[in-house]
Amino acid sequence: MGTSSGSNIHHQPSSKMLPPRQQPRAGGLQTSLSLVSSDPRLSPEEPRSNSDHRRESPTESASSRETWPAADAIMAKKMENGKAENDCPEQSVIRRLSSADKISLRDIARERVDIISEKMHHLPDEFQEELKNNLRVILDGNGGSQQRDEFFILQKLVQSRTDLTAKTLIRAHRVQLEILVAINTGILAFLHPNISLSQTSLIEVFVYKRCRNIACQNQIPADDCTCEICTKRNGFCNLCMCVVCNKFDFEVNTCRWVGCDLCSHWTHTDCAIRDGLICMGASGKSGSGPSEMLFRCRACNRTSELLGWVKDVFQHCAPAWDQEALTRELDFVSRIFHGSEDPRGQKLFWKCKELKEKIESGLAESSAACRAILMFFQELEVDSPKSLENGESGRLIAPQEACNRIAEVVQEAIRKMEMVADEKMRMYKKARMAVEACDRELQDKAREVQELKLERQKKKLQIEELEKIVRLKHAEADMFQLKANEAKREAERLQRIALAKSDKSEEEYASSYLKQRLSEAEAEKQYLFEKIKLQESSRASQSSGGGGDPSQLLMYSKMHDMLYNAPPKADCLPNERHPFRKNP
Repeated sequence: MGTSSGSNIHHQPSSKMLPPRQQPRAGGLQTSLSLVSSDPRLSPEEPRSNSDHRRESPTESASSRETWPAADAIMAKKMENGKAENDCPEQSVIRRLSSADKISLRDIARERVDIISEKMHHLPDEFQEELKNNLRVILDGNGGSQQRDEFFILQKLVQSRTDLTAKTLIRAHRVQLEILVAINTGILAFLHPNISLSQTSLIEVFVYKRCRNIACQNQIPADDCTCEICTKRNGFCNLCMCVVCNKFDFEVNTCRWVGCDLCSHWTHTDCAIRDGLICMGASGKSGSGPSEMLFRCRACNRTSELLGWVKDVFQHCAPAWDQEALTRELDFVSRIFHGSEDPRGQKLFWKCKELKEKIESGLAESSAACRAILMFFQELEVDSPKSLENGESGRLIAPQEACNRIAEVVQEAIRKMEMVADEKMRMYKKARMAVEACDRELQDKAREVQELKLERQKKKLQIEELEKIVRLKHAEADMFQLKANEAKREAERLQRIALAKSDKSEEEYASSYLKQRLSEAEAEKQYLFEKIKLQESSRASQSSGGGGDPSQLLMYSKMHDMLYNAPPKADCLPNERHPFRKNP
């Protein structure tokens, strides 16, 4: 990490590959989503002994936390919403659940995937959200030792299971899978309401095939790295995680991270200081040169120079720092060079300490302190050749030594060129893989679009067919309605005809009946008339022979009155004698 190591700076264009925390992806999570308070979690294979040494490095916890940024605000809002919703009628759905239907976090952690998935499909959304809120509270770590113990129990239950594989997790319910991943990684972000990873991504994170850093999400091992750490450490991503503590954050443009010039693995500065990876050593340019502060990478076990790296960081990033950031960075540099035995490192240590005290006491502004430290680095560059010249002015350089130095310089140049070429090739391969992935995704999307078009065409045909059926049914309904109306009119006509015929038949019957009665009356009249005639003739014969019987005379007179004075009339018959009508 000499003066050419500016490749480890966020905005310095060079051949070095920067981790996702220094290359935020477009449309993805930005660096403002810094990870905040949580109990740091290591992977199941990595022992958690690092967390026991956090007191040795005051700022280690600030650079290796793995929880979502707004966790406190989110949980406070959720708690307020929970209190406000207690009076809502929707919450009664949860209260009505029987004890057999309810599911706890421990049930999810220990029961079979398919059983829990089946139960969760029948649970209301409010209860599923309550489960996630309960786990958020536990992961937030504000409940003391009881919640920490509960989390360790849940994590032990999950990590001790052998049935949680990619094949079984495919059948898991979405909320069930989010809870399992959050328990396994100890990261609150997987329960964040605004974060929605695909089912496949969550499964890959659980089985350590994808980086658990949501801002990174690279397949691991990243860049197909074959080093021992990347291949043997579960869930480790060399693009965004510390080689020592196995944690990540979103800090950029800072001295909090130290990158290896050769293998591009990253380490927290605090972790490197704590584990003795930053120490005095012979110069990387010449094994017999003066000693200086070096960083030894745990991944490749090679060293990188630190003074030039710090200089490059300040030259490229310090003008954008505010006063607080500049104070923190000066503190980092002073702790890096605290044990330096190199005169230049000691000068840098005292200069950083001096500027930090001036800023904290208000004697210097951040802009003035920034200019002072940059001027100091320029003075170090000027003083370095002079001291080397003064040290060697008393002796002549032998030709063989001069050739050796030239060869060392050439070898160093060739080594850096090879590093650049390897890095370029790696970047090219990664870009090509990204392009191929995009091509595959485009092909998948094209197929999906074609399928959607076919489905749309099919639905359109179905709609047209249904419209035809509807029109046909409407036409049939109109036809049946028309026939019904015609039938109704025909029925009314037939009813009128029937009534008319009924009236006519009644009149005809009455007329025939009266005629028959009249003929009977006429016949009776004729009969009586003939009888009277007979009686008159018999009476005349009797009168001529002698007087008649008075009673016969009386009867004769009555019959005569009946026949001539009261003849029967057809239109005078009473209604009650009519066979078809009755008195009203």
